[in-house]
Amino acid sequence: MLIDPDVCYRAMLARDERFDGRFFVAVKTTGIYCRPVCRVRMPARQRCEFYASAALAERAGFRACFRCRPELAPGLAPVDSVSRLVASAVRRIEGGALNDGSLEDLAGQLGVSGRHLRRAVQSELGLAPVDLAQTQRLAVAKQLLHDTRLPMTDVAFASGFRSLRRFNASFKARYGRSPSALRRQAGVERRETLTLTLPYRAPFAWPALLEFLRVRAIPDVELVRAGAYYRTAEIDGARGWLVVSQAEGRAALRAEISYSLARQVMPLVARLRRLFDLDAEPWVIAEHLRKDRLLARSLAAIPGLRVPGAFDGFEAASRAVLGQQVSVPAATTFAGRLARAYGASIETPHPELSRLTPRAVDIASSDEDALRSLGLTSARAHSLKRLASELSSGALMLDAGVDAEQTVERLCALPGIGPWTAQYVAMRALAWPDAFLEGDLGVRKALGGVDARVARSLAERWKPWRSYAVMHLWANLA
Repeated sequence: MLIDPDVCYRAMLARDERFDGRFFVAVKTTGIYCRPVCRVRMPARQRCEFYASAALAERAGFRACFRCRPELAPGLAPVDSVSRLVASAVRRIEGGALNDGSLEDLAGQLGVSGRHLRRAVQSELGLAPVDLAQTQRLAVAKQLLHDTRLPMTDVAFASGFRSLRRFNASFKARYGRSPSALRRQAGVERRETLTLTLPYRAPFAWPALLEFLRVRAIPDVELVRAGAYYRTAEIDGARGWLVVSQAEGRAALRAEISYSLARQVMPLVARLRRLFDLDAEPWVIAEHLRKDRLLARSLAAIPGLRVPGAFDGFEAASRAVLGQQVSVPAATTFAGRLARAYGASIETPHPELSRLTPRAVDIASSDEDALRSLGLTSARAHSLKRLASELSSGALMLDAGVDAEQTVERLCALPGIGPWTAQYVAMRALAWPDAFLEGDLGVRKALGGVDARVARSLAERWKPWRSYAVMHLWANLA
């Protein structure tokens, strides 16, 4: 976002929620920076400076407001605002890529040198990657101190610090008080689980998103019940469970997480934000799509319709393979059989959740005859095993931020995976907003029964939000 101070100040005067997270206002006389929706007394224009990110405000020497809590501002989902390289790097840094790994490691995963990545991030965002990582660590720590009773050591490690001493020093230097002082001020009651707030930009069609996930939930791994999403989770060896529901009276989801996942909070939150598409800007997307009369009915009926992402890339991709040429209920049955056969068992307080999602490495080392015994055709068993082998070897990556077009090409080169499956995986596992399932029967029916070529031509007008157009076309058939 290009910062126009006068425009920002007018947005701040209106406390317009559409600008929440798009810029931050710093007050020179107090040394504090806030979200534009903060309810503190409005400062005079000459006392304000505006920054495109919390990290830039902090680098300028400002401290985060303890009232509006900038760490709770909705994030942005860049498409054209920054290059794919920088967008990919930011997503991975937000997930903790620089907590245990180096910049060179991250750059290698993105196919560039460390120097090139550092220069690209600095040029486009005005910050070094290490500055972004430090801001993210401290923001996570601040949220954990505000909202949980995690022991201080667990807070430090969960937010990506390698030592308690370094955590204490960095926190006090940034916020002007010690972590323990903030914890005392927050006064949160001790609970048996970890509860986090996941903000989003309204409107948000939570019931529609839940229904999409409900009919596709993998038995023993996922569950949708009473307005909430339940699942098991494994991240870097940490195993546990979580429940996500709508937070009362605010534009946010509430995530209840087992303490066993506490030290993986950063990647866990990144996964949940992708799964529920929480960084979308619905009013921007709607402004573009509502020009099309074909989508107008769904846009009016279901404002804030999101594109469901994926908690685990292989889980989403394998589910897509299992769903080829069969009904959604049949694919769900196959996914449940796969989970019971290859997913590790886990104990949770929810009897319906007893398995972890199968890992790519376990499917890659499986026998195709064993896969066929689950009811899969020979072709589908072979396709699933090859997909798992590509992922477990590192030849293929299915994560938000990777190059979608190249990944689609690589997927289509695998046996048994065609354009529909590849685009569906891009839409969900890669969180790609511009995927389009031109061969999908539902899409073609919603477009008047046209063939795939005509569907592709018609969809040109919906770029770069074709994934959202697909969701609205499906909704038109409901």
